Amino acid sequence: MVKIKLCGLTRRCDIDWVNELLPDYVGFVFAGSSRRVTDEQAAQLRKLLREDIPAVGVFVDEPIDHVAALVRQGVIQLVQLHGAEDEAYIRELRRAVSVPVIQAFSVRSPEDIQAASRSSADFVLLDQGAGGTGRAFDWSLAAALDRPYFLAGGLHPGNAAAAAELRPYAVDVSSGIETDGVKDRQKMIAFVKRIRHTF
Repeated sequence: MVKIKLCGLTRRCDIDWVNELLPDYVGFVFAGSSRRVTDEQAAQLRKLLREDIPAVGVFVDEPIDHVAALVRQGVIQLVQLHGAEDEAYIRELRRAVSVPVIQAFSVRSPEDIQAASRSSADFVLLDQGAGGTGRAFDWSLAAALDRPYFLAGGLHPGNAAAAAELRPYAVDVSSGIETDGVKDRQKMIAFVKRIRHTF
């Protein structure tokens, strides 16, 4: 079964909906602008979220002290790196906290897949661009990756089944389950149903 991550949650109703749908992961974004949450907002959302749904914190070149503080406070249970973080950063992060690390890679060529294969992170995430763009990369490139990965970029209910058939470890959706920049309950339901129906 392909796991599901619903990312970029910002509102109480978003949490109510994921508590109904029971995805495997949710994501709180601590970078960028449109879906960014403050530490305080994320902490409040985490309190409303079912305890058995892990929250992933999404960061771009964030100071490790800040990331580690959110982990220790129980706000997030996994860390996702979307910037220029390197192996040294991952080593230092692991010294600070012991939670799974997801490293994102922007995929444009076979060389990007090779870079992802070398990452020491627990998981890699394959995306198009910097994330949250609503565009997909050439999924055929992922076939060369010999490790579990999160598939992101351009996912939506209409291509959810095709994404699941690639058998990634997980699919990661954000803008594809939104209308006018906010989460859409019907799109969330449709996306989750189509992934699960594939199996």
